[in-house]
Amino acid sequence: MNAPVIDLTDVDAFITGRHHGMFAWLRDNDPVHWHATADDGGFWALTGYRDIVTAYNDHTSFSSVGGPMLGGSFSSDATDTAANRMLVASDPPRHRMLRQMMHTVFSPEFVQRVAEEVTVGVDEVIDRALADGGCDFATDIAPELPARALMAMAGVSREQAGQLIGMTRRMIGFRDPTWVDTSDDERLRLAMIQAEIFEFFADILADRRRHPREDLVSVLAAAKVNGRPLPEEDILYNCMNVAVGGNETSSYTAVAGVLALVENPDQHQRLIDDPAVLDLAVNEMLRWATSNAYVLRVATQDVPIGDQVVRAGQLVTLWNVSANRDARQFTDPDRFVVDRSPNRHIAYGVGIHRCIGSVVAQVELPILFRRLAERRIRFTVDGPVVRLRSNFIQGITRLPVKMAAP
Repeated sequence: MNAPVIDLTDVDAFITGRHHGMFAWLRDNDPVHWHATADDGGFWALTGYRDIVTAYNDHTSFSSVGGPMLGGSFSSDATDTAANRMLVASDPPRHRMLRQMMHTVFSPEFVQRVAEEVTVGVDEVIDRALADGGCDFATDIAPELPARALMAMAGVSREQAGQLIGMTRRMIGFRDPTWVDTSDDERLRLAMIQAEIFEFFADILADRRRHPREDLVSVLAAAKVNGRPLPEEDILYNCMNVAVGGNETSSYTAVAGVLALVENPDQHQRLIDDPAVLDLAVNEMLRWATSNAYVLRVATQDVPIGDQVVRAGQLVTLWNVSANRDARQFTDPDRFVVDRSPNRHIAYGVGIHRCIGSVVAQVELPILFRRLAERRIRFTVDGPVVRLRSNFIQGITRLPVKMAAP
């Protein structure tokens, strides 16, 4: 394969699908790739499955406190304001303490409440879409998954959940003119959206301090780490962490899953004919979508990887989207196969940095696709498919479809 133009910051490559060819070339020819940038900085890009899994599990050499995504400077000089406050931007032992505290939120009882809420919501939106003959799956059905989960998780109304999803969408899509005005300063824009989310949860936190419930905010308000209550800012960061992570993974995976079924009608028929493959199919949708394209790490010491040496202080990106198409790990990885097994994808991350909300997504997605399969619903794309302008989150923001059931 001739070398493609390698620019991992080129959003257009991601929304057109050209990134898959780029990553295929890197895996075969330059799996530990130095990506230089115009400001004389740069970052390492790990693209092979094994190297990425190894880096995820090496918490001594690769720190998460720089935050989950690349910033504008591509240098490690600026410390993320969420460092060791937010679960996704913390290292052991702080990460372990935060995770143990938040695990109490994701108890079997809580997950059951989520399942009940999601079931009600999914049935409502599917019935409405069928009555109308179709919908925009990305805006009319998929957001019902995180909305219902938020209702159960944070004890908010359906209207409040919708407001929060709108805010998290703007935060993830802070470079996408579909969601935000891109004419202002990018960092200021992102800070203002984050402030909106903090304000949303601060109001709920104030109420939960007066009237505790069995929900995320109440658990964090009552939690103690090393015998001390969490500072309010830490509570707000972790509420935002759960909301953003949960909203984007389940919703964007659902949309990508429907489009994959449309584009692979034989696989759609397989799912309809054999409900036993449902869990395998959802796993394949997660691999296929890989909504979180990469995560960021900062090297804390010199680390040899393959033929390269990553130096202390350098930025390192772990490309989940590339690992999940690695032919050394997956047979025929560029095919969508609903009964793929084994399927050790890393769409949720790896080890202690596996998404803490994955237990919720693993409930939400099967409920949706079981309903669609049971009712033998068929889809036809009915307009332009629009993708999120991001190289960090892979998502489809518009998927107009016609829907019909026998």
